[in-house]
Amino acid sequence: MPRRRKRARFEQLTEFEPGRIIGLREAGLSYRAVASRVQRNSSTVMRVWKQWTDECRTTRKSGSGPRNVTSARDDRHLVRMARTDRTASSRQLAALWSIATGVSLCASSIRRRLLQCGLRARTPLYRIPLTHDHRRLRLQWANQHRDWRADWQHVVFSDESRFNLWYHDGRIRVRRYAGERHLPECIIERHSGRTPGVMVWGAIAYHRRSQLLRIVGNLNSNRYIREVLQPEAVPFLQSLPGAVFQQDNARPHTARIVKSFFAAQQVQLLPWPACSPDMSPIEHVWDVIGRRLARDPRPVASADELWGYL
Repeated sequence: MPRRRKRARFEQLTEFEPGRIIGLREAGLSYRAVASRVQRNSSTVMRVWKQWTDECRTTRKSGSGPRNVTSARDDRHLVRMARTDRTASSRQLAALWSIATGVSLCASSIRRRLLQCGLRARTPLYRIPLTHDHRRLRLQWANQHRDWRADWQHVVFSDESRFNLWYHDGRIRVRRYAGERHLPECIIERHSGRTPGVMVWGAIAYHRRSQLLRIVGNLNSNRYIREVLQPEAVPFLQSLPGAVFQQDNARPHTARIVKSFFAAQQVQLLPWPACSPDMSPIEHVWDVIGRRLARDPRPVASADELWGYL
């Protein structure tokens, strides 16, 4: 199969390019030289020059090309349908269009009309579902801490995170031609069950960070005290004068026995609103680690080997 040419050579000419082609031809350049300058096919350059010499114009004739099945009013109706349900696919919109108008329109025509109107299918932005109380408490927390400056240097942010053995963040793409979907090099393996991985705990301060702890199995309040707080979190906080400990509202963190342990150790806690992982800077640390693991070309065969990389 011959190599596919550059896609730019098959795109429509801009309003500026015909004038540039004519200017280069009048300057004495050959068709091949002009095509090399404007990055177009020689046949395109010949067609523009012939149309200019024969008809003294570079625009297409009115009515040339395939006619649109839909009118401008139909296109506005289609845009309203797409904006009403922004997650609807082109096939779903085609079915809704057929029911509403009685005229069949293929999915590719739907996509072209929406692209002409500026509506392009993109990856959505995901967020945590927040209730009215969640928003109110987050705003109240932000107003209480809006004047903090140097106080943030005393805050120790902590959290748990899980890193899977086969990491895939949804950003991986494959470049293939039509009909190459089932080629082995175009397939990425994905396990249907729970992917083996490593659960870790860590904490960061303004100038320091704690040791990374590995958590095996499910973490409850007793294990949180015995394996995280006593051996690592409390000594790390005691080494920082005036430290304020931050943790989210997971059940092992808010259990009564954990609160009693903090009171006995005289640990100052930073109140944290519910459903607010996006407000903690340690989430960016986990994201950076996950991206570096995804870029590592070395295959990881076991959870112990993954822990060694971490």
